[in-house]
Amino acid sequence: MRVLIDEREKKYMVGDEEFHTDFGFIKKEDIINSKAGDILKTHLGREFRVVEPNVNDYIDLMERKCSIILPKDLGIVTAYTGLGAGKRVVDAGTGAGATAIHFANVVGPSGEVHTYEIREDFAEIAERNVKGFGLENVQVKCKDITEGIDEENLDMVFLDLPKPWEVAEDAKKALKIGGYIASYTPFVEQVQILQRVLKKVGFSKVESFECILRGIEVKSRGTRPKTRMAGHTGYLTFARHL
Repeated sequence: MRVLIDEREKKYMVGDEEFHTDFGFIKKEDIINSKAGDILKTHLGREFRVVEPNVNDYIDLMERKCSIILPKDLGIVTAYTGLGAGKRVVDAGTGAGATAIHFANVVGPSGEVHTYEIREDFAEIAERNVKGFGLENVQVKCKDITEGIDEENLDMVFLDLPKPWEVAEDAKKALKIGGYIASYTPFVEQVQILQRVLKKVGFSKVESFECILRGIEVKSRGTRPKTRMAGHTGYLTFARHL
């Protein structure tokens, strides 16, 4: 698996086959024999740089039929919960598998990610995406997590669900002491209900955040914040089992 980047900085994921684009085509043998850092030219003379994809490149280009949680929010989840090598995670609301792949990349081969998805079609796509990135530490489960969590002694339970509070009690039972429950919800009313339930079932340090990311536009005539930005995406709610 390789990523090609054209002169416009547009990315393409390619396999061992002839590659066609509006800039022309690249021969199959040229792609097979390429390595990261090489410059490949199309039959029209347009240049593409070969890059070994990292997790973000792969997630950007992989198959999906739903929206995904952006790096700005996943980064906060990873940092806030102290996620690292060897940790054990349950993720619910798999979708295309982007969040599970991100977590699996963080916890590494010694860690585990078990991801629950109620829709069979989404679970199948997620399974393909996980295998496509070469991960062996992710288990995709086509199951409704509100019916129970199979795993125990977890470091984190992450929920991207319409009603995450329905999983609060089971999450507390599945988490090790010191483990975190984290949730991504688009509406503040969900945050209000979730916080109440988390406190009721005995979680500690219940907090909610919003991450707004604004880029900076640098031009010869001056520098200022960009007029377009990744504003509100969702609210992140955290609580710890102590």
